[in-house]
Amino acid sequence: MKASQTFVSTLKEAPADAEIVSHKLMMRAGLIKRLSAGIYSYMPLGLRVIRKVEAIIREEMDRAGAVELLMPVVQPAELWQETGRFQAYGPELMRVKDRHQRDFVIQPTSEEVITDIARQELRSYRQLPRNFYHIQTKFRDERRPRFGIMRGREFTMKDAYSFDRDKESALRSYQGMFEAYKRIFDRFGLQYRAVAADTGAIGGDASHEFQVIADTGEDAIAYCPGSDYAANVELAEALPLLAARPAPAQAMVRTPTPGKATCEDVAELLGLPLAGTVKSLVLASDDKDESGAVTKTTLWLLLVRGDHGLNEVKAGKLPGLKDGFRFATAAEIAEHFGCKPGYLGPVATRKPVQVIADRTVANMADFVCGANEADFHLTGVNWGRDLPEPDLVADIRNVVAGDPSPDGRGELAIQRGIEVGHVFYLGTKKYSEPMGAHFLDESGKPQPFQMGCYGIGVTRLLGAAIEQNHDERGIIWPVSMAPFSVVVCPIGYERSAQVREAADALHAQLQTAGIDVVLDDRGERPGAMFADWELIGVPLRVVISERGLKAGTVEVQGRRDVAAAVVASDQALAPIRERLAA
Repeated sequence: MKASQTFVSTLKEAPADAEIVSHKLMMRAGLIKRLSAGIYSYMPLGLRVIRKVEAIIREEMDRAGAVELLMPVVQPAELWQETGRFQAYGPELMRVKDRHQRDFVIQPTSEEVITDIARQELRSYRQLPRNFYHIQTKFRDERRPRFGIMRGREFTMKDAYSFDRDKESALRSYQGMFEAYKRIFDRFGLQYRAVAADTGAIGGDASHEFQVIADTGEDAIAYCPGSDYAANVELAEALPLLAARPAPAQAMVRTPTPGKATCEDVAELLGLPLAGTVKSLVLASDDKDESGAVTKTTLWLLLVRGDHGLNEVKAGKLPGLKDGFRFATAAEIAEHFGCKPGYLGPVATRKPVQVIADRTVANMADFVCGANEADFHLTGVNWGRDLPEPDLVADIRNVVAGDPSPDGRGELAIQRGIEVGHVFYLGTKKYSEPMGAHFLDESGKPQPFQMGCYGIGVTRLLGAAIEQNHDERGIIWPVSMAPFSVVVCPIGYERSAQVREAADALHAQLQTAGIDVVLDDRGERPGAMFADWELIGVPLRVVISERGLKAGTVEVQGRRDVAAAVVASDQALAPIRERLAA
């Protein structure tokens, strides 16, 4: 292709509202144009990248035995009401009415629709296993769209759905998709990790995220450099840092801490390590009647070590909290503890609360906590002697770098990642049972489908790839994703017949060889021409000039190279192929 046949539109500066690197560079390179908050048009070069991503996904999904179909963007609310997600999904689900005042949704995902297809079409165990996928526009009404396409409202996603007869078969399907995803991300040439993850709003019994490693990632990943262990920090197991509880060595003392309401400040005032303090967080759960009125409220005091943070995802899976919780109000805290936050603790609360101690806290002795009195803390506090044993001991904290790996093979490290793929084993309870999606087994009895679902953020991948691969000059695309693999940059294309003839000949030769090449025939000056293609991120540049042709050479330079390699002009194809393969 020649540059004049497509549309190249670059900017020297990013728009003021562009926040992160990928957003800035995609706007500057002319890959996207903003239409509205979180909604973008994909310009020709951006669309070329999307099509390359989709092609790899389709090849690997087909190779894994999945069958492509296409489900609608607008879906009837009745299906979502069958699973309860029409009410439960939250404001991110855009609910609309048609002219007849019937409820519809603009789909963020398609579990309900595919389950409806399965219950109509898959009637016998002989038709199983089955996996359907599609690549389709999605919409989530984000409260605050940001970071360009990384957290937009409209986006493209590949989602797949498996249907099996039993759990064993479903887990084989899950593993098949897991391996297919590894092949997909390997082919994209991105550094990524597959990590154990929370199932979130999709639901289910098991899941893994595929995270592209990037310093700007929103997710924190815990991994063990000495093993294959990796998990989202939301899910990573935090082992107790104390093997056993020491015997008390101090008396409990009510100690003045005027104006010191944080563990950090208290530790500094008392000259103690922060790891000797305990942080108190108060949650509340509400029991409601059929009308939604609150009939009973229970307060929960969660205790983590002063240098640790509460993991709300883990807390939300505990008995009493898994049906929903909120942070307690100031009035509820005052009623139960008799003081304001900052001085709370588990010793002698005014009203009973349920005490949940993190595993490490449960093994602490002589610790410091709030005295339930403003400007005072208790030192030398011990379980059993100064307060009852906790009602529940559980893993409720975020792991930190240096924690022991749950697999016992080293210490954890933390890095940032961008979620670009997710696989879920759903089982039967989330979709097939509520929607009455059954098949007949060998004995003719109806059985619910064992389901799995598998998603890849197609457009999000573009942003993630750029966050991982860029420099001060612009984007650095992996060859598999780049809008073009090679750009031929002729100097003096319009002025020199020799340059024009050589450039056209090399362009044709590369095309014949199946290489995705663009010839810049716009007549730009060398500096501007080079800057455009470096910004756009084409992996390989070939420069043709009169001086080089007189010497029988052209210059070949990779996007990451600091200098060009000089190769024979009549033998350029082989080194170009070698560079692309590398």
